[in-house]
Amino acid sequence: MPDSFDYGQIGRRVIDIEAEALKGLSQYINGSFSEACQLISRCQGKVIVMGMGKSGHIGCKIAATLASTGTPAFFVHPGEASHGDLGMLDKRDLVLAISNSGEADEILTLLPVMKRQGIALISMTGKPDSTMARLAQVHLQITVNQEACPLNLAPTSSTTATLAMGDALAIALMEARGFTADDFALSHPGGALGRKLLLRIADVMHSGDRLPVIHQDASIKDALLEVSRQGLGMTAIVDDHQRLSGIFTDGDLRRLLDKRIDIHQTRIGEVMSANPATISSQVLAAEGLKLMEERKINGLLVVDDQQLVGALNMHDLLRAGVM
Repeated sequence: MPDSFDYGQIGRRVIDIEAEALKGLSQYINGSFSEACQLISRCQGKVIVMGMGKSGHIGCKIAATLASTGTPAFFVHPGEASHGDLGMLDKRDLVLAISNSGEADEILTLLPVMKRQGIALISMTGKPDSTMARLAQVHLQITVNQEACPLNLAPTSSTTATLAMGDALAIALMEARGFTADDFALSHPGGALGRKLLLRIADVMHSGDRLPVIHQDASIKDALLEVSRQGLGMTAIVDDHQRLSGIFTDGDLRRLLDKRIDIHQTRIGEVMSANPATISSQVLAAEGLKLMEERKINGLLVVDDQQLVGALNMHDLLRAGVM
């Protein structure tokens, strides 16, 4: 193979061919697509996705996308299904069978059994006159003009089209169900995504004995001791009714150094920062991070029903993996 071989030109050609295939796919978002969505939305069981070879690999991804966006689904290998795994299916389920040719023997073998059980079938093929297309209750067409493979053999454009049609199904169903970010979080509890969608301020804030707080009539010295004791770089200032009056931070201390103030006699209420930024304990921790970044501050006080309940700083969010 010559060193001067133009790999980039071939790569760009593949992308162009597959992009054209996707453009052409929009013509098949029609009445059959809406019917398939309605059939899935009425399904009382799960969506069982099947496919052989490359269609099977794409089917695994489609099943995963459906499941993570509010449509219970999983993938069953057709070969294994004919040797016992068909027992995973229930008459309340629905099968989404994928095959570009629409003639996958491993799937066709299963159709009489599924029909006897009353299991609904949606087929996704590139051949509208294929056996799978004719036997399905709803057929989704995924025909492409050509594969990106120069031999027009390796599944490339066709698998891209299949994946896109699966995404279209999943997102249409997701929006129809009113699927929210909170719903999404419940199926994504792990990793950074889960932390951003699930962790609330209440999960990371300091409260109770760990909450830095001092009365507004206390001295600056007492406030400094509280800041040092709790290690958050700040303390909340409250009145006689435990309502928030202000905040005193490391930054406020640095600004005091230029003034001749008796830290033993001066009340903290005289030098505190009034009207500090606050947040509710039930807000997502990610919202707290956003607020701190917008205000260019390193800490927040947590207030519920006009009562001080907690405090947190950037280090708390960092330890929690929110940032």
